[in-house]
Amino acid sequence: MFNVLIVDDSPLVRSILRDFLEDSGEFKVVAEAENGREGLEKIAVLNPDLITMDIDMPVMNGLDAVEEIRKSFTTPVVVISTQDTAKAAYEATARGAVEFYSKDIFTAAMPEDKKARILDSLVHIAGTKGKLPVLRDGKFSFDESPPALSRRPSGTGPQRPLRAPRKSAADRKAEAVVIGVSTGGPRALCSIFGALRRDFPLPLILVQHNSSGFDRGFVQWLRGYTALEVRLAGEGERPVPGRVHIAPTDRHLLVGKNGAFSFDDGPPVNNQKPAVDLLFKSAADYYGAALISLVLTGMGRDGAAGTRAVRDAGGLTMAQDERSSMIYGMPRAARETGCVDMVVGLEAIPRQLLLLAGR
Repeated sequence: MFNVLIVDDSPLVRSILRDFLEDSGEFKVVAEAENGREGLEKIAVLNPDLITMDIDMPVMNGLDAVEEIRKSFTTPVVVISTQDTAKAAYEATARGAVEFYSKDIFTAAMPEDKKARILDSLVHIAGTKGKLPVLRDGKFSFDESPPALSRRPSGTGPQRPLRAPRKSAADRKAEAVVIGVSTGGPRALCSIFGALRRDFPLPLILVQHNSSGFDRGFVQWLRGYTALEVRLAGEGERPVPGRVHIAPTDRHLLVGKNGAFSFDDGPPVNNQKPAVDLLFKSAADYYGAALISLVLTGMGRDGAAGTRAVRDAGGLTMAQDERSSMIYGMPRAARETGCVDMVVGLEAIPRQLLLLAGR
């Protein structure tokens, strides 16, 4: 059982979250705090496994509290806030929060399947305690590595390419990039998109796992970190170079046979909706060898089957390396398929994308 600290200035919200967590049998709420400062004091004494954090609070708000926590503790923080603080919730993830949810979804009307997905995610997040980076001199203590061909994980023998490259960047005519990301994604995406110019010659099509319903807030927030155009993907739209097309919440995003976006309202895949696998597979069907795929930080296996589909179609596949991933679940699963061409550290991904795009 995981010990939880709830930080929120509303007694009602604290009560709702306590019931939600403890009714699962997986969590025990060991303390509550009314503001970020009180939360910091209780973390130092209680050493919880998981912290839930509101944004708008007196004395010390959630943004400042998250940043202070990340300087001294490796305890995961999950932001639970309201729609009107959506941009701030994403900013909290850039400062070190692991995940975020809308308070609005924590009601008696929450569907059981969604409740199960959130609880499963929180269990996995609580299990990352002690494995998260700390904030030093304004930067997280990730050990970046330069771009390299896919390598064996450390401890499994000499490092060598798992697959020989099929085409050089100069010989490859790329037409689109598909990206899948989950926990830790907002920070990683800031780093990547912030380093790309508005004239990037390829469309970037993104599935960011998102149970919060904050998809429009995500778009607005991400626009503040990049010169690229950022927007939610629309039914019937075609991918545009220099534009980040983001899958809306609770619908699977597909690339149709005509190259235009479509949506699938079917059940979750890999416990996710939207699912990375469905985007990658549909894009591979359309773009074939002209597709680049990238799996970034996140929990679970979503994106692994999609990576295989891209590879089988002749596309080039990439995954974030372990040292720069907040959660090395999805990239690991992609690598385990044996279909990842390149494993790249976070800071080197923009340069690698530019190379593959012919820049």
